Amino acid sequence: MKISEIPTPAYVVDEGKLTENLGILKGVQERTGCKILLAQKAFSMFSEYPLIGKYLSGTTASGLYEARLGHEEMGKENHIFSPAYRESEIDEITGICDHVIFNSFSQLERFRAHCQGKTSIGLRVNPECSTQGDHAIYDPCAPGSRLGVTQETFERQLKKAAARSKSTEAECAAAQTPADGILDGVEGLHFHTLCEQNSDDLETTLRAVEQRFGTYLKHMKWLNMGGGHHITRADYDIGRLERCICHMRDTYDLDIYLEPGEAVALNAGYLVTEVMDIVENGGIQTLILDASAACHMPDVLEMPYRPPLRGSGQPGEMPYTYRLSSCTCLAGDIIGDYSFDQEMHPGDRLYFEDMAIYSMVKNNTFNGIALPSIWAMEPAEGLTEPGKSQVRVRSTDERQLPSGECRLVKAFRYEDFKGRLS
Repeated sequence: MKISEIPTPAYVVDEGKLTENLGILKGVQERTGCKILLAQKAFSMFSEYPLIGKYLSGTTASGLYEARLGHEEMGKENHIFSPAYRESEIDEITGICDHVIFNSFSQLERFRAHCQGKTSIGLRVNPECSTQGDHAIYDPCAPGSRLGVTQETFERQLKKAAARSKSTEAECAAAQTPADGILDGVEGLHFHTLCEQNSDDLETTLRAVEQRFGTYLKHMKWLNMGGGHHITRADYDIGRLERCICHMRDTYDLDIYLEPGEAVALNAGYLVTEVMDIVENGGIQTLILDASAACHMPDVLEMPYRPPLRGSGQPGEMPYTYRLSSCTCLAGDIIGDYSFDQEMHPGDRLYFEDMAIYSMVKNNTFNGIALPSIWAMEPAEGLTEPGKSQVRVRSTDERQLPSGECRLVKAFRYEDFKGRLS
Protein backbone atom coordinates (compact mmCIF):
# COMPACT_ATOMS: atom_id res chain seq x y z
CA MET A 1 0.00 0.00 0.00
CA LYS A 2 1.23 3.51 -0.84
CA ILE A 3 1.31 6.43 1.57
CA SER A 4 -1.50 8.07 -0.41
CA GLU A 5 -3.75 5.07 0.21
CA ILE A 6 -3.40 4.36 3.93
CA PRO A 7 -6.25 5.28 6.32
CA THR A 8 -5.78 8.55 8.19
CA PRO A 9 -4.59 9.74 10.59
CA ALA A 10 -1.35 7.79 10.41
CA TYR A 11 2.31 8.08 11.29
CA VAL A 12 4.61 6.75 8.57
CA VAL A 13 8.30 6.13 9.27
CA ASP A 14 10.56 6.28 6.22
CA GLU A 15 13.06 3.47 6.66
CA GLY A 16 15.25 4.82 3.87
CA LYS A 17 15.79 8.14 5.66
CA LEU A 18 16.13 6.36 9.01
CA THR A 19 18.92 4.21 7.57
CA GLU A 20 20.61 7.27 6.11
CA ASN A 21 20.64 8.93 9.54
CA LEU A 22 21.95 5.80 11.20
CA GLY A 23 24.79 5.60 8.70
CA ILE A 24 25.90 9.12 9.60
CA LEU A 25 25.88 8.29 13.31
CA LYS A 26 27.75 5.05 12.76
CA GLY A 27 30.44 6.99 10.91
CA VAL A 28 30.95 9.25 13.94
CA GLN A 29 31.37 6.18 16.14
CA GLU A 30 33.86 4.59 13.81
CA ARG A 31 36.02 7.70 13.43
CA THR A 32 36.13 8.65 17.12
CA GLY A 33 35.60 5.46 19.08
CA CYS A 34 32.63 7.00 20.91
CA LYS A 35 29.40 5.13 21.54
CA ILE A 36 26.07 6.56 20.40
CA LEU A 37 22.85 5.49 22.11
CA LEU A 38 19.25 5.95 21.00
CA ALA A 39 17.42 8.28 23.40
CA GLN A 40 14.08 6.48 23.52
CA LYS A 41 12.26 9.55 24.85
CA ALA A 42 12.29 10.91 21.30
CA PHE A 43 11.70 7.73 19.31
CA SER A 44 10.54 4.42 20.78
CA MET A 45 9.19 2.59 17.73
CA PHE A 46 10.73 -0.69 18.80
CA SER A 47 9.80 -2.52 15.61
CA GLU A 48 12.73 -0.53 14.15
CA TYR A 49 15.15 -1.48 16.96
CA PRO A 50 16.66 -4.41 15.03
CA LEU A 51 17.60 -1.95 12.28
CA ILE A 52 18.86 0.69 14.71
CA GLY A 53 20.86 -1.92 16.61
CA LYS A 54 22.89 -2.65 13.48
CA TYR A 55 24.29 0.89 13.62
CA LEU A 56 24.20 2.18 17.21
CA SER A 57 25.66 0.93 20.48
CA GLY A 58 22.42 0.71 22.44
CA THR A 59 19.68 2.68 24.13
CA THR A 60 19.21 5.17 26.93
CA ALA A 61 16.15 5.52 29.13
CA SER A 62 14.44 8.05 31.38
CA GLY A 63 12.70 5.50 33.59
CA LEU A 64 12.04 1.83 34.20
CA TYR A 65 9.64 1.25 31.33
CA GLU A 66 11.98 2.71 28.72
CA ALA A 67 14.84 0.74 30.26
CA ARG A 68 12.84 -2.46 29.94
CA LEU A 69 11.97 -1.63 26.34
CA GLY A 70 15.60 -1.08 25.37
CA HIS A 71 16.68 -4.22 27.22
CA GLU A 72 13.98 -6.41 25.69
CA GLU A 73 13.90 -5.07 22.14
CA MET A 74 17.48 -4.02 21.34
CA GLY A 75 19.51 -5.92 23.91
CA LYS A 76 22.70 -3.89 23.61
CA GLU A 77 24.16 -1.31 26.02
CA ASN A 78 21.34 0.06 28.15
CA HIS A 79 21.73 3.29 30.14
CA ILE A 80 19.33 5.21 32.35
CA PHE A 81 19.06 8.66 33.88
CA SER A 82 16.17 9.85 36.04
CA PRO A 83 15.83 12.86 38.34
CA ALA A 84 14.81 10.36 41.04
CA TYR A 85 14.42 6.59 41.37
CA ARG A 86 11.86 4.57 43.29
CA GLU A 87 12.98 2.15 45.97
CA SER A 88 10.61 -0.44 44.53
CA GLU A 89 12.20 -0.21 41.04
CA ILE A 90 15.92 0.24 41.63
CA ASP A 91 16.84 -3.44 41.81
CA GLU A 92 15.08 -4.19 38.53
CA ILE A 93 16.81 -1.18 36.97
CA THR A 94 20.27 -2.28 38.09
CA GLY A 95 19.54 -5.75 36.74
CA ILE A 96 18.96 -4.53 33.18
CA CYS A 97 21.01 -1.31 32.89
CA ASP A 98 24.75 -1.05 32.23
CA HIS A 99 24.93 2.56 33.47
CA VAL A 100 22.73 4.12 36.16
CA ILE A 101 23.11 7.92 36.39
CA PHE A 102 21.99 9.84 39.46
CA ASN A 103 20.78 13.43 39.56
CA SER A 104 21.89 14.25 43.11
CA PHE A 105 24.24 13.16 45.84
CA SER A 106 21.27 12.20 48.02
CA GLN A 107 20.01 9.76 45.37
CA LEU A 108 23.55 8.46 44.91
CA GLU A 109 23.98 7.79 48.60
CA ARG A 110 20.55 6.24 48.92
CA PHE A 111 21.00 3.75 46.09
CA ARG A 112 24.76 3.28 45.79
CA ALA A 113 24.70 -0.12 47.51
CA HIS A 114 22.02 -1.35 45.09
CA CYS A 115 24.31 -0.56 42.14
CA GLN A 116 27.81 -1.55 43.21
CA GLY A 117 28.93 -4.75 41.58
CA LYS A 118 25.95 -4.71 39.20
CA THR A 119 26.22 -1.58 37.06
CA SER A 120 28.42 1.43 36.35
CA ILE A 121 27.42 4.43 38.47
CA GLY A 122 27.28 7.95 37.04
CA LEU A 123 26.41 11.42 38.33
CA ARG A 124 24.75 14.13 36.27
CA VAL A 125 26.42 17.54 36.50
CA ASN A 126 25.13 20.97 35.56
CA PRO A 127 27.84 23.10 33.87
CA GLU A 128 25.65 26.22 34.24
CA CYS A 129 26.21 27.14 30.60
CA SER A 130 22.97 28.06 28.83
CA THR A 131 22.98 27.88 25.03
CA GLN A 132 19.22 27.48 24.47
CA GLY A 133 18.23 30.91 23.23
CA ASP A 134 14.43 31.18 23.23
CA HIS A 135 13.67 27.60 24.32
CA ALA A 136 13.90 28.08 28.09
CA ILE A 137 11.53 25.18 28.75
CA TYR A 138 14.25 22.87 27.37
CA ASP A 139 17.18 24.52 29.15
CA PRO A 140 18.60 22.30 31.91
CA CYS A 141 21.06 25.09 32.77
CA ALA A 142 18.39 27.70 33.49
CA PRO A 143 18.66 29.35 36.92
CA GLY A 144 17.17 27.10 39.58
CA SER A 145 17.22 24.03 37.33
CA ARG A 146 16.53 20.76 39.10
CA LEU A 147 18.70 18.82 36.64
CA GLY A 148 22.30 18.03 37.47
CA VAL A 149 24.70 18.92 40.28
CA THR A 150 26.28 22.37 40.02
CA GLN A 151 29.93 22.98 40.84
CA GLU A 152 29.03 24.76 44.09
CA THR A 153 26.85 21.85 45.26
CA PHE A 154 29.41 19.31 44.10
CA GLU A 155 32.22 20.89 46.10
CA ARG A 156 30.04 21.55 49.14
CA GLN A 157 29.05 17.89 49.29
CA LEU A 158 32.66 16.78 48.94
CA LYS A 159 33.67 19.00 51.86
CA LYS A 160 30.83 17.68 54.01
CA ALA A 161 31.80 14.13 53.19
CA ALA A 162 35.44 14.82 54.00
CA ALA A 163 34.51 16.29 57.37
CA ARG A 164 32.25 13.35 58.12
CA SER A 165 34.98 10.92 57.09
CA LYS A 166 37.50 12.50 59.47
CA SER A 167 35.10 12.31 62.39
CA THR A 168 34.47 8.63 61.80
CA GLU A 169 37.98 7.61 60.78
CA ALA A 170 38.88 6.06 64.14
CA GLU A 171 35.52 4.31 64.26
CA CYS A 172 36.00 2.82 60.81
CA ALA A 173 39.56 1.75 61.58
CA ALA A 174 38.41 -0.08 64.67
CA ALA A 175 35.80 -1.87 62.59
CA GLN A 176 38.46 -2.55 59.93
CA THR A 177 36.34 -0.87 57.22
CA PRO A 178 37.28 2.21 55.19
CA ALA A 179 35.45 5.49 55.54
CA ASP A 180 33.12 5.82 52.56
CA GLY A 181 33.98 8.62 50.11
CA ILE A 182 31.01 10.36 48.56
CA LEU A 183 32.27 9.51 45.06
CA ASP A 184 33.05 5.88 45.85
CA GLY A 185 31.92 3.73 42.96
CA VAL A 186 31.16 6.68 40.65
CA GLU A 187 32.76 5.89 37.30
CA GLY A 188 31.37 8.61 35.06
CA LEU A 189 29.88 12.06 34.73
CA HIS A 190 26.91 12.97 32.56
CA PHE A 191 25.63 16.29 31.23
CA HIS A 192 22.73 17.06 28.95
CA THR A 193 22.32 20.73 28.04
CA LEU A 194 21.52 20.88 24.31
CA CYS A 195 18.28 20.83 22.30
CA GLU A 196 18.34 20.67 18.49
CA GLN A 197 21.75 22.36 18.44
CA ASN A 198 24.95 22.35 16.43
CA SER A 199 28.39 21.33 17.64
CA ASP A 200 29.54 24.89 18.30
CA ASP A 201 27.20 24.91 21.30
CA LEU A 202 28.66 21.61 22.42
CA GLU A 203 32.14 23.10 22.17
CA THR A 204 31.04 26.05 24.31
CA THR A 205 29.48 23.71 26.85
CA LEU A 206 32.57 21.52 27.05
CA ARG A 207 34.69 24.51 28.02
CA ALA A 208 32.37 25.06 30.98
CA VAL A 209 32.40 21.35 31.86
CA GLU A 210 36.20 21.30 31.88
CA GLN A 211 36.42 24.51 33.88
CA ARG A 212 34.04 23.29 36.57
CA PHE A 213 34.56 19.52 36.60
CA GLY A 214 37.83 18.80 34.81
CA THR A 215 39.57 17.89 38.07
CA TYR A 216 37.03 15.15 38.69
CA LEU A 217 37.00 13.88 35.09
CA LYS A 218 40.60 12.79 35.57
CA HIS A 219 39.35 10.16 38.00
CA MET A 220 36.46 8.90 35.84
CA LYS A 221 36.16 6.13 33.27
CA TRP A 222 33.55 7.70 31.04
CA LEU A 223 31.79 10.92 30.09
CA ASN A 224 28.25 11.03 28.71
CA MET A 225 27.55 14.19 26.66
CA GLY A 226 23.81 13.63 26.64
CA GLY A 227 21.53 14.45 23.73
CA GLY A 228 20.29 17.41 21.73
CA HIS A 229 23.03 16.96 19.10
CA HIS A 230 21.38 17.49 15.68
CA ILE A 231 24.07 15.40 14.02
CA THR A 232 22.04 14.32 10.99
CA ARG A 233 20.85 17.83 10.10
CA ALA A 234 22.23 19.03 6.77
CA ASP A 235 24.16 21.98 8.22
CA TYR A 236 25.55 20.16 11.27
CA ASP A 237 29.33 20.48 11.72
CA ILE A 238 30.33 16.85 12.22
CA GLY A 239 34.04 17.65 12.07
CA ARG A 240 33.76 19.95 15.07
CA LEU A 241 31.76 17.31 16.94
CA GLU A 242 34.45 14.73 16.32
CA ARG A 243 37.18 17.10 17.49
CA CYS A 244 35.21 17.69 20.70
CA ILE A 245 34.83 13.97 21.28
CA CYS A 246 38.52 13.24 20.62
CA HIS A 247 39.63 16.12 22.85
CA MET A 248 37.70 14.83 25.85
CA ARG A 249 38.63 11.23 25.11
CA ASP A 250 42.36 11.93 24.87
CA THR A 251 42.69 14.64 27.52
CA TYR A 252 41.00 12.66 30.27
CA ASP A 253 41.39 9.07 28.99
CA LEU A 254 37.62 8.56 28.89
CA ASP A 255 35.09 6.49 27.02
CA ILE A 256 32.68 8.97 25.42
CA TYR A 257 28.92 8.48 25.05
CA LEU A 258 26.34 10.53 23.15
CA GLU A 259 22.58 10.09 23.47
CA PRO A 260 20.82 11.72 20.52
CA GLY A 261 17.13 11.08 20.05
CA GLU A 262 16.02 13.43 17.29
CA ALA A 263 19.14 12.84 15.20
CA VAL A 264 18.28 9.16 14.85
CA ALA A 265 14.90 9.72 13.20
CA LEU A 266 15.23 13.33 12.02
CA ASN A 267 13.10 13.97 8.90
CA ALA A 268 12.23 10.27 8.80
CA GLY A 269 8.50 10.42 9.46
CA TYR A 270 5.17 11.75 8.26
CA LEU A 271 1.81 12.37 9.85
CA VAL A 272 -0.81 11.81 7.17
CA THR A 273 -4.12 13.55 7.73
CA GLU A 274 -7.32 14.33 5.85
CA VAL A 275 -9.38 17.52 5.62
CA MET A 276 -12.75 16.83 7.24
CA ASP A 277 -14.35 20.26 6.91
CA ILE A 278 -13.63 23.94 6.25
CA VAL A 279 -15.04 26.68 8.48
CA GLU A 280 -14.77 30.46 8.10
CA ASN A 281 -14.83 33.11 10.80
CA GLY A 282 -13.45 36.66 10.75
CA GLY A 283 -12.02 36.21 7.28
CA ILE A 284 -9.98 33.15 8.31
CA GLN A 285 -10.66 29.82 6.64
CA THR A 286 -9.80 26.91 8.92
CA LEU A 287 -9.25 23.35 7.77
CA ILE A 288 -10.62 20.85 10.28
CA LEU A 289 -8.30 17.84 10.15
CA ASP A 290 -8.50 14.35 11.60
CA ALA A 291 -5.06 15.00 13.14
CA SER A 292 -4.52 17.20 16.18
CA ALA A 293 -1.66 19.26 17.56
CA ALA A 294 -2.80 18.61 21.13
CA CYS A 295 -3.23 14.87 20.65
CA HIS A 296 -0.82 13.82 17.92
CA MET A 297 2.05 16.35 17.88
CA PRO A 298 2.03 18.04 21.31
CA ASP A 299 5.37 19.81 20.76
CA VAL A 300 3.56 22.14 18.35
CA LEU A 301 1.87 23.65 21.39
CA GLU A 302 4.51 22.97 24.04
CA MET A 303 7.67 24.14 22.32
CA PRO A 304 6.04 25.78 20.27
CA TYR A 305 6.93 25.33 16.61
CA ARG A 306 5.37 25.26 13.14
CA PRO A 307 5.63 21.73 11.73
CA PRO A 308 6.81 21.37 8.13
CA LEU A 309 4.04 20.47 5.70
CA ARG A 310 4.72 19.03 2.28
CA GLY A 311 3.50 21.20 -0.59
CA SER A 312 2.86 24.27 1.54
CA GLY A 313 4.23 27.77 2.01
CA GLN A 314 4.16 30.58 4.52
CA PRO A 315 0.87 32.47 4.88
CA GLY A 316 0.31 34.53 1.74
CA GLU A 317 3.19 32.95 -0.15
CA MET A 318 0.83 30.86 -2.29
CA PRO A 319 -2.64 31.86 -3.53
CA TYR A 320 -4.71 30.08 -0.85
CA THR A 321 -4.02 30.52 2.86
CA TYR A 322 -5.70 28.43 5.55
CA ARG A 323 -5.45 27.90 9.28
CA LEU A 324 -5.00 24.25 10.20
CA SER A 325 -6.82 22.87 13.22
CA SER A 326 -8.44 19.66 14.41
CA CYS A 327 -11.72 18.16 15.55
CA THR A 328 -10.97 18.42 19.29
CA CYS A 329 -12.88 20.85 21.48
CA LEU A 330 -9.72 22.73 22.50
CA ALA A 331 -10.03 26.22 21.01
CA GLY A 332 -6.25 26.56 20.90
CA ASP A 333 -5.66 23.27 19.09
CA ILE A 334 -4.13 25.20 16.18
CA ILE A 335 -1.31 23.71 14.10
CA GLY A 336 -0.56 26.91 12.20
CA ASP A 337 -1.29 28.99 9.11
CA TYR A 338 -0.18 27.63 5.73
CA SER A 339 -0.66 28.54 2.08
CA PHE A 340 -1.22 26.27 -0.91
CA ASP A 341 -1.23 26.63 -4.67
CA GLN A 342 -4.75 25.25 -4.92
CA GLU A 343 -8.04 25.62 -3.11
CA MET A 344 -8.55 22.93 -0.46
CA HIS A 345 -11.60 20.69 -0.10
CA PRO A 346 -12.85 18.05 2.35
CA GLY A 347 -11.20 14.76 1.51
CA ASP A 348 -7.85 16.32 0.53
CA ARG A 349 -4.80 14.84 2.23
CA LEU A 350 -1.94 16.65 3.93
CA TYR A 351 1.49 15.28 4.83
CA PHE A 352 3.23 16.76 7.86
CA GLU A 353 6.96 16.02 7.85
CA ASP A 354 9.54 15.25 10.55
CA MET A 355 6.86 13.43 12.53
CA ALA A 356 8.81 10.37 13.70
CA ILE A 357 10.27 12.20 16.69
CA TYR A 358 8.40 13.38 19.81
CA SER A 359 5.07 12.37 18.29
CA MET A 360 4.25 8.71 18.97
CA VAL A 361 6.02 8.94 22.34
CA LYS A 362 3.92 11.95 23.47
CA ASN A 363 0.51 11.46 21.86
CA ASN A 364 -2.71 11.06 23.81
CA THR A 365 -6.42 10.37 23.44
CA PHE A 366 -7.86 13.65 24.75
CA ASN A 367 -11.52 13.99 23.71
CA GLY A 368 -11.50 10.33 22.75
CA ILE A 369 -9.60 11.20 19.58
CA ALA A 370 -8.18 8.06 18.00
CA LEU A 371 -4.45 7.52 18.01
CA PRO A 372 -2.93 7.48 14.51
CA SER A 373 -1.98 4.09 13.19
CA ILE A 374 1.75 3.43 12.78
CA TRP A 375 3.24 2.41 9.44
CA ALA A 376 6.74 1.72 8.12
CA MET A 377 7.64 2.71 4.57
CA GLU A 378 10.26 0.68 2.77
CA PRO A 379 13.01 2.49 0.85
CA ALA A 380 12.27 3.22 -2.79
CA GLU A 381 14.32 4.58 -5.65
CA GLY A 382 13.90 8.20 -6.71
CA LEU A 383 12.40 9.54 -3.50
CA THR A 384 12.00 13.26 -3.07
CA GLU A 385 14.24 14.13 -0.14
CA PRO A 386 12.19 14.15 3.09
CA GLY A 387 12.22 17.23 5.27
CA LYS A 388 11.82 19.76 2.46
CA SER A 389 8.73 21.56 3.66
CA GLN A 390 8.60 24.09 0.82
CA VAL A 391 8.40 21.60 -2.07
CA ARG A 392 5.49 22.99 -4.06
CA VAL A 393 3.33 19.97 -4.82
CA ARG A 394 -0.43 19.75 -4.81
CA SER A 395 -1.74 17.88 -1.80
CA THR A 396 -3.67 15.58 -4.13
CA ASP A 397 -0.76 15.05 -6.54
CA GLU A 398 0.45 11.56 -5.67
CA ARG A 399 3.25 11.53 -8.23
CA GLN A 400 5.64 13.49 -6.01
CA LEU A 401 4.93 11.62 -2.78
CA PRO A 402 7.37 9.01 -1.45
CA SER A 403 6.77 5.84 -3.42
CA GLY A 404 7.90 3.10 -1.05
CA GLU A 405 5.52 0.37 0.02
CA CYS A 406 3.97 0.93 3.45
CA ARG A 407 3.28 -1.88 5.91
CA LEU A 408 1.03 -1.56 8.93
CA VAL A 409 2.89 -1.88 12.23
CA LYS A 410 0.13 -1.01 14.70
CA ALA A 411 -3.51 0.05 14.50
CA PHE A 412 -5.37 1.48 17.52
CA ARG A 413 -8.99 0.81 18.36
CA TYR A 414 -11.63 1.92 20.86
CA GLU A 415 -10.28 -0.68 23.29
CA ASP A 416 -6.92 1.12 23.42
CA PHE A 417 -8.70 4.33 24.46
CA LYS A 418 -10.97 2.62 26.97
CA GLY A 419 -8.19 0.51 28.48
CA ARG A 420 -6.24 3.56 29.59
CA LEU A 421 -9.03 4.94 31.73
CA SER A 422 -10.07 2.24 34.22
